[in-house]
Amino acid sequence: MDYKKVLMEAVNAVLPPACPMCGKPAPFVGGIRADICGSCMHNINYVSEPACLKCGKPVKDEETEYCSDCSRQKHVYDQACALYEYSKNVKESIYRFKYYNKQEYAGIYAKQMADRCGRMIRMWSPDVIIPVPIHISKYKERGFNQAGLIAQALGRAMQIPVDEEYLVRIVKTQPMKELSNRERIKNLQNAFQVREKVVRYRKVLIVDDIYTTGATFDACAAVLKDAGVSQVYGISLCVGDGF
Repeated sequence: MDYKKVLMEAVNAVLPPACPMCGKPAPFVGGIRADICGSCMHNINYVSEPACLKCGKPVKDEETEYCSDCSRQKHVYDQACALYEYSKNVKESIYRFKYYNKQEYAGIYAKQMADRCGRMIRMWSPDVIIPVPIHISKYKERGFNQAGLIAQALGRAMQIPVDEEYLVRIVKTQPMKELSNRERIKNLQNAFQVREKVVRYRKVLIVDDIYTTGATFDACAAVLKDAGVSQVYGISLCVGDGF
């Protein structure tokens, strides 16, 4: 008898895992516990084609290659993609994940990333996944790095190593959501650093929870490329023009 499996089933029966979108117990579908309940699935806006060839944001039509942001500015990172479009339910899910200690959401997010973005990730063929680091003060306050949890789960799903030590945040930056793009770039200047001045990786996939202008991916990519990384890609949980 698989006692671990029996124990997990018993725990799930008493304390069933919650749907990350609405917070209600996830239902059984065909005898299997669903990750996201059916009603929430209908309200999720997944990123799909047509999308910006650089950052992965949705664009109006197939003739439009780049979104308005990427048309105006040059990015340091090579290419990025995202799982969800910005919406109220996704915003609330991420808020609970980050500020109400819903760490179990990370596995569901990563599973969906692997399912919907796995083809792109395999095409990039990264040597390693690196989450966007948070400052040590914020880590002590929150107890975890949300990007790190997603990165670890995504690494397991895609069988790609994860390194949470190589890139560190050395400056406690301001919250980004109230800043303009120019202010975001200035806010992130000299915020990141690699621990070792050796070329450890050739291709890196950066993971973050939210993408708006790409300033965070660019700041991380600049530091990594200065350290000798040749290509830097990015994947985010949610993408949008403003939060």
